[in-house]
Amino acid sequence: MSKKIFLCAISNISSGHCLEDCRFCTQSVRYGATIDRFYHKPVETIVEEAKAARERSAVGFCLVTAGKGLDEKTLRFVCEAAEAVKKAVPELNIIACNGTADLAQLRILRDHGVGSYNHNLETSERFYPEICTTHGWQERYETCENVKKAELNLCTGGIFGLGEPMEERIALLEAVASLEPVSVPINFYHPNEALPLEGKTLPIEEALEMIRLARRILPKQRLMIAGGRQVTFKERDREIFAAGADAIVIGDYLTTSGSDPMRDHRMIRDAGYEIAADCHEH
Repeated sequence: MSKKIFLCAISNISSGHCLEDCRFCTQSVRYGATIDRFYHKPVETIVEEAKAARERSAVGFCLVTAGKGLDEKTLRFVCEAAEAVKKAVPELNIIACNGTADLAQLRILRDHGVGSYNHNLETSERFYPEICTTHGWQERYETCENVKKAELNLCTGGIFGLGEPMEERIALLEAVASLEPVSVPINFYHPNEALPLEGKTLPIEEALEMIRLARRILPKQRLMIAGGRQVTFKERDREIFAAGADAIVIGDYLTTSGSDPMRDHRMIRDAGYEIAADCHEH
């Protein structure tokens, strides 16, 4: 039986007005990157994006907001969007990605149709002060623990290529493993001239080795290659699956363009894999 590849799509539903100083992120208002900035995408638009994602075989649909965490207004908006998407496309697993969240907020999301919550650790605890000073790594870890207490599926991962040494990459993956998530998004840094971070695009062989390392440390988790796939792997991205990945993000990312989903479908099939029909397949 051929390996199943899971597809996920992202909807940036509130963009570009984050006050935090994460040095890798174009959503921060501090760096003035040229991106679309808006507070609330119309719910009808979000639903149309969800329908399109499902037509392109996505099994997960992630509702992402910019900002440190959930406040009351954002929570209401995400709940409204999640309910509308669930009603229109019931077979999609809805993932919320809204920063720091407490147990009560996460339970409210769950009650409005959200099935998973994504909150990345980003890097190791030791290296974290190099990339962000406005909030701590431990706060991220605690949100991930809250996700599990709220009985939501946890998605947590990080970014490679921020200038971190190898021992900090291993420390990140071990911290992720300690949380026993369902899904692990692996991002590769996509440099932007507006950002203060020097980080470079990782060489393809090094990036593939990081996926192999992630698979060794996380043998049971779904490994999703997310941001930076095109800029890092270019035309060799089919090799990510042999290295251990079994999920990708299709379509556009938060503030950067992705590849044509139909091109990704062909790439997966040409590499000898099947596209998963729903998020519960093995």
